[in-house]
Amino acid sequence: METTGPWTRAAAAAGLLIDGEARPTVFARMSAKATATGALNLGQGFPDDAPPALVADAAIAAIRQGRNQYPPGIGEAVLREAIAEHQAQWYGLRWDAASEVLVTTGATEALAATILALVEPGDEVVTLEPFYDQYAAMIALAGGVHRTVPVTSRSEGTGDLMLDVAEEDLRAAFSDRTRLVLVNTPHNPTGLMLWVDALQAIVDEAVAHDAIIVTDEVYEHLTFGPAHLPIATLPGAQDRTVSISSAGKTFSVTGWKVGWITARPELVTAITGVKQWLTYSSGAPFQPAVAAGLGMPTSAFHDLAQDLRERRDLLTDGLRRIGFRVSVPEAGYFVVADAAPLGEADAAALCERLPEEAGVLGIPLSAFYRDGQAGDASSYLRLAFCKNRSTLEQSLERLETWAAPRR
Repeated sequence: METTGPWTRAAAAAGLLIDGEARPTVFARMSAKATATGALNLGQGFPDDAPPALVADAAIAAIRQGRNQYPPGIGEAVLREAIAEHQAQWYGLRWDAASEVLVTTGATEALAATILALVEPGDEVVTLEPFYDQYAAMIALAGGVHRTVPVTSRSEGTGDLMLDVAEEDLRAAFSDRTRLVLVNTPHNPTGLMLWVDALQAIVDEAVAHDAIIVTDEVYEHLTFGPAHLPIATLPGAQDRTVSISSAGKTFSVTGWKVGWITARPELVTAITGVKQWLTYSSGAPFQPAVAAGLGMPTSAFHDLAQDLRERRDLLTDGLRRIGFRVSVPEAGYFVVADAAPLGEADAAALCERLPEEAGVLGIPLSAFYRDGQAGDASSYLRLAFCKNRSTLEQSLERLETWAAPRR
């Protein structure tokens, strides 16, 4: 039986179709390796933390109250209203909860529905590179053409890696065929945050080429310095921007899969036209719980970020002592570490060996590049610090033992 079809484009674009055979994602494959070897998993971005008690209690209460059947396709009113209020309180963005907010099954579905709704075959979609692997898969599934802007790195006098995106590279990525630009800030996998000059360049080019801006802002509250700046707040941006976020990272509930979109009514209508045929609705008892979380005081969000920052510093300081070069992330769950100073030029090969050699699992940064071609970043790996302190400390001890003969 022939099983070819559009899925092969998606698999190939994500680097998962090898000699005609579909392979699991690097996250699935490496996490299975961690389980098989007993390695500490710093590869996959799921936290060890429990959600805030208020959020967990609200979910339990909703289940016991019988809120277990299909919620409205566009999302429970209480959550849509909480999202609109959250956007107004944090960013000064005004959205109508009834027509400009759409609840989705995580940011993953929001991104998929948006790309499938708005990208025609041959349309160009611009992203940063490295990029979250779903982007390439969905662009290919829609028949789009993926254009990328490089995240560059250089070494500072301190020995740390400094990551950046050049404004001229952003502008050069646009063309008359650009339909959509996908702005991921705070950025996965690097923790880089785009600031006003880069964001305004994107807006200027989107206006000039009549392109739609789509954002992936799932790490919006997990920043370790200046606050997140949504591109929709910039002049000329809100009317052409689809802003996407979710509860999973902020509240440590990645398994709940509750996300959302805010956009003008005509964009929400278009995206709903695809989303309703994917899951229709989901997460009935989790939606009021997320609404409760979004209503927490500002100080609660700052406490979550501060706790994560301390774990970031624990991991980055330890990696430096061991001999890695590191890029200190401005946000998110992950640190980029360069293994070249330890004699490891190929992070993909290193990550295959580390579970057995060191008892620690990481993900090569090359997994976030087209065809796995990371160029100067080939020796970089991504390590997660959204783990408990004991796991991070044990991981550093194991890596120190592994690295000692290599220094």
